Amino acid sequence: MGDTERKIFVLDTNILLHEPLAIYSFQEHDVVIPMTVLEELDRIKDSKRDVARDARVAIRALESLFSDATPDDISTGIPINKEKEDAGHVAILADFELQETVKAFADKAGDNRILNAVLFLQNKRAPRDVILVTKDINMRLRAKGAGVRFVEDYRTDQLIDDVQYLTKGFQQVEGRFWDKVDQVNSVNIAGKTLHTLKRASFEPTYLNQYMVDEESDFAGRVECLSNETLTLRDLSRERLLNRRAWDIRPKNIYQAMALDALLDPDIDLVILTGAAGSGKTLLALASALEQTIEKGMFDKIIVTRNTPDIGESIGFLPGSEEEKMLPWLAAVTDTLEALHKHDHCTEGSLKYICDKANIQFKSINFMRGRSIQNAFVLLDECQNLTASQIKTIITRCGEGTKIVCSGNLAQIDSHYLTPVTSGLTYMVERFRHFEGSANIHLNGVVRSRLAEFAEENL
Repeated sequence: MGDTERKIFVLDTNILLHEPLAIYSFQEHDVVIPMTVLEELDRIKDSKRDVARDARVAIRALESLFSDATPDDISTGIPINKEKEDAGHVAILADFELQETVKAFADKAGDNRILNAVLFLQNKRAPRDVILVTKDINMRLRAKGAGVRFVEDYRTDQLIDDVQYLTKGFQQVEGRFWDKVDQVNSVNIAGKTLHTLKRASFEPTYLNQYMVDEESDFAGRVECLSNETLTLRDLSRERLLNRRAWDIRPKNIYQAMALDALLDPDIDLVILTGAAGSGKTLLALASALEQTIEKGMFDKIIVTRNTPDIGESIGFLPGSEEEKMLPWLAAVTDTLEALHKHDHCTEGSLKYICDKANIQFKSINFMRGRSIQNAFVLLDECQNLTASQIKTIITRCGEGTKIVCSGNLAQIDSHYLTPVTSGLTYMVERFRHFEGSANIHLNGVVRSRLAEFAEENL
């Protein structure tokens, strides 16, 4: 690689597992992949872990780049994009030949070799910036402790810098809503009251965003947007709070807005975020049963969720796919029991409801390649999914299918995801301008006073 002003990025293995085509994100700079990374990809590609596929995709991408290269080309670097004159280069560094300088953590020999490679390049390529890119937080700390000057996270799939700026799905106006409005044009069409207002006072705004205030009964939802104006559908706070689904009524205005979106046939995707105990699963399941059994809008309810170790663990459990999935979907079965706890025979009710609504518990591993028609899909625990996994599931949805994605960004179990890089965050930001989706952040814990105190104080 030539001695230019371009930066040199050294990629850790987890970058290529998180985004197999990550090398193409560094078009103007040089990329170095240590041989240790290829060894780790080789071990992972044949494993039963759910990242094995990503490892194979990354290996094929590298093979296509280096297919015609000589050993000298591979070590010196070849252009990432051969059609661009100023394109960066990608090279493979034989890091096992380098003298070992980092000896901490004997059980992390692979990580140590990668750190050695970065330090070697840092000295050899000075004054060029050599940057280690890794999603492993501890690896970033160790790198700085070992003397690596520049260490970064991989952020090309990160749409916001802080999760506190994540779209909430509603605007809460201080005081009375109508005191903020200078001019309004109201019409009544087919039983719907629509108000057209100036858009400037309510920025940032987007389709299907809810509007509520603190002091009056007003509640509305953005139906239409232009450069200068927005059109609100008047919903009324009182009407929202008195809606029912499977005999469940919302306990606060946030649940009321969520229920409105869940019951709206024109909204195909509902994203529910919020703390544990805020009612995400209960509302989703109640609206699913209401629309499937009472209104006959869907043929079945499909319940699925991500489980970090499902690739290895599901095979060891007895029974069919649905029986194997039940331990991970206990949150849904618990919610079903809660909805029918006052029935004369709860167990009989649950069996009848599961048969009548055709409730299916599916593993996320078996969703790829399917086409789901006329179904209500409940995807729980979305915070543990990557953006590509989210895409895989949403693209399965065909005609007449509604999907509800719920999750709590404070409960991420994945080693490589943070609240800002979670697929749930990515989905909220990507879909906020889509007319067929709505997003609601459920404030407040309604499970119990114990759960509320724990959420606020622990």
